[in-house]
Amino acid sequence: MTIHRFFRAPASWRATAVAVAVSVLGAGSAHAATDIQVWFSLNEHNHEVFEDLVKKFNRDQDDVKVNLKSFKSPKEIEPELLKQVGAKAKTPHLVQIDDNRDPESLANRNYIMPLHTLLAKYPIKDANWFVAPQNLSMRDAKGRLLAFPYMIDVPVMYYNHEAFKKAGLQPAVPDRSWMGLQDQLVELANKATRYCPATTDQSVSVNLENLAAVNNQFFTAGDNGTKGVPSFSFDITFVRHLSLMISWVRTELLVNPGADPKAIDRFANNECSILMSESSNMGRFIDTRPLSFGVVGLPYYPQVTKQPGNPFLDGTGLWATSGHADAENKATAQFLAWLTRPDNAATWYQKTGFLPLTQQAFAATGDDYYKNLGDWKGLVAVYAKPPTQTARGFKINNYPEIREMFHRKLQEALQGNNPAVTTLTAASSEAAQIMKSK
Repeated sequence: MTIHRFFRAPASWRATAVAVAVSVLGAGSAHAATDIQVWFSLNEHNHEVFEDLVKKFNRDQDDVKVNLKSFKSPKEIEPELLKQVGAKAKTPHLVQIDDNRDPESLANRNYIMPLHTLLAKYPIKDANWFVAPQNLSMRDAKGRLLAFPYMIDVPVMYYNHEAFKKAGLQPAVPDRSWMGLQDQLVELANKATRYCPATTDQSVSVNLENLAAVNNQFFTAGDNGTKGVPSFSFDITFVRHLSLMISWVRTELLVNPGADPKAIDRFANNECSILMSESSNMGRFIDTRPLSFGVVGLPYYPQVTKQPGNPFLDGTGLWATSGHADAENKATAQFLAWLTRPDNAATWYQKTGFLPLTQQAFAATGDDYYKNLGDWKGLVAVYAKPPTQTARGFKINNYPEIREMFHRKLQEALQGNNPAVTTLTAASSEAAQIMKSK
């Protein structure tokens, strides 16, 4: 009888062999990351900030991998999404879309999952949203979030510190009244920035929408369309203001490039004393040297209101789409939760100029950040409080088309082709027709 003796390897050898076996044979069974896709469109500076955050998220954990697809304009995203939906192809998990002043209509589309639905199953713990729920932006009538409020901004007035010093203006900040600002622009034109005392790339926002909000007036009837049928009846305040803007363009106090980003570039290049534009340009300006600037609120008319009101919230959000597996929805919520972490949300706020995502992000931003930014901290803080009825927002059917029409009408007037009364009367009439169309 033959006795077979088997050699028993030392424990250290056996451990090594097991490790090799797992790496070779068990790799396929290892936990794979869940891929989610995000479609977005941001200016070059904010694009880089977002990309850096996403890269950090992908490095920080192995469960989820976020893939980004960038578009030249936010307006390009929804048509491309609709193509995917129509072809019954896989859609991205998050898309940056403008709610077009009618968020509930967008949330009711079969390819959209309201954010509160996603978060009911996969809640984000300890996130106190910054913007008060009474605002209409990206919320339904019950105050529930319909989209992730990541790209919310407001129009502000940027001013060049050096230009105001050069012009010898005291105090060296813009006057908040339109007529007081006009006097300053004359000095700035004569002594500082002859070819660009002031400019804007937000003509409709500054001269129509927020002319109402900042002067504590309703933009449209029916409490801004929230309690009745909206309609426009631009009163004497609008007529006088547009007449003033026409005179500013004619006398070259206001450079009128329309919606061209040239206005932003010119301010960044120290060519203009004042720029009225979105707060989401702030990150770029902070990183631009040798630009030194501050921020104040948009001008108002003391004859209309004793204290200026707050502009409407603007911007876009990240909307979750429907039709994905539970694992993908969970991964989407995990990514959003990571973005709300105080350090990440504070980075986004400080480096872009979008409003803070959470109260924690605002609290985590120290006074050093605001040191040379004028009134920016105060302009932001008000949005954590319930807004007045006139500043909550507005709801208007087919508003994107109306806004484009308003822009064309304003451009024609500012170019001297039509007087203010004719322009506003025609704009009001055309808006009524557009609202009725499907």
